Amino acid sequence: MTTSVTGMSHQQILACARAVGRVNIFEGAVRSGKSFAWTWLMLTRIKHAGPIGSIVLVGRSRGAVWRNVFEPLMQNPAFAIFRPYVRYKQNGPTATIFGHPVHVFGADDAASEAALRGITVQLAFLDELTVLHVDFFKQLLARMSVTGAQLFATTNPDGPSHWLKTDYLDKLHKLPDWRRFHFQLDDNPSLDESYKRSLRLEYQGLWYRRFILGLWVAAEGAVFDMWDDDEHVVPWSDLPRMTDLCGVGVDYGTTNASAALMLGIGVDQRLYLVDEWRYQPRDDAARWTDSRLSDSMRTWLDRQHLPYDNAHPHGPVVVDPAAASFRVQLREDGLYNYAAENDVLYGIRTTANLLGAGKLRVSSRCKGFIQEVTGYSWDPKATAKGIDSPVKVADHSLDAARYAIVTTERRWRRAINFTA
Repeated sequence: MTTSVTGMSHQQILACARAVGRVNIFEGAVRSGKSFAWTWLMLTRIKHAGPIGSIVLVGRSRGAVWRNVFEPLMQNPAFAIFRPYVRYKQNGPTATIFGHPVHVFGADDAASEAALRGITVQLAFLDELTVLHVDFFKQLLARMSVTGAQLFATTNPDGPSHWLKTDYLDKLHKLPDWRRFHFQLDDNPSLDESYKRSLRLEYQGLWYRRFILGLWVAAEGAVFDMWDDDEHVVPWSDLPRMTDLCGVGVDYGTTNASAALMLGIGVDQRLYLVDEWRYQPRDDAARWTDSRLSDSMRTWLDRQHLPYDNAHPHGPVVVDPAAASFRVQLREDGLYNYAAENDVLYGIRTTANLLGAGKLRVSSRCKGFIQEVTGYSWDPKATAKGIDSPVKVADHSLDAARYAIVTTERRWRRAINFTA
């Protein structure tokens, strides 16, 4: 790997110099420097944009655009010279870069393509292309009618049946105006060897093959194939002291089980699922009302959750955002709660990487989670369609744990030595 005076690697410089196609895809390993090169190219192209046609910046959501594009831009010293010329308010519909209006879109569903109708595009910048909806992407290509219009996108690999690979990347020989640039970990000059070793250890299974090796491989088999009862389950009586209780994740079932999992940070810099509440309706019994579920869960919250006296409050209660009626019932009963973050794949990936890195343990009280985790598997029918999706069976405690882990991530990342 060679580095220029600008601090870029050879591959980053090459990609920026040769991204002259109508569509330019920067793809490969996580933390491989592709987003840095893409952001640098975005800023320089917008600076010299022409007067005709709109400029668009697209992510899964506007919140994702803020996290993945604008926050790094504002924090990385390499972009300091650009900052006086960048204006964007978080979740806003428009940014201003070098005096040019830049329209910011979220594009994770089929309906999002309607936002593009009537627009004429000269420059398009897409973050994490594989998580965007194919209908939006096709509509965007149709809107790039200005002479010399260009699209620049970043992505990690996905499954081999994903629409981006089957419809486009596998057919580059028929698309002379497309360019593809592959990045590996060593193409990022800012990473030292110890950090790269950490990444290789912390990504597990499917995500190791995709995000570290850069392979377009299918999701198949067990989701948490790194799970080991002997390694991951801790007797409740042996739980270490907690420095904080991050929060409680709640999954709500209408005809199925409801569950709540409490998450804590141990003095050993690990996360612990310390306790579980669960209601499993019997087939021969009437389903509990929201009021009765609320009473049961709140009674559980008031109990002792650790095998020693504990002064820490249980933290925020985060509930499945689809459980509107239950959230209202909890508020009426005096328990304030938040809608949980529900990016399923990100939550699964984070949980898997924590388990694989030895940074997540589960107490023996979390019986529902322990029972569900070994049977949680990828849906082969979804995989065949290019979609990563687990089978939605026996996943209530798993969902509750995922809500707790992802929604409180900023709180626990300050204490957990975990880079993935």
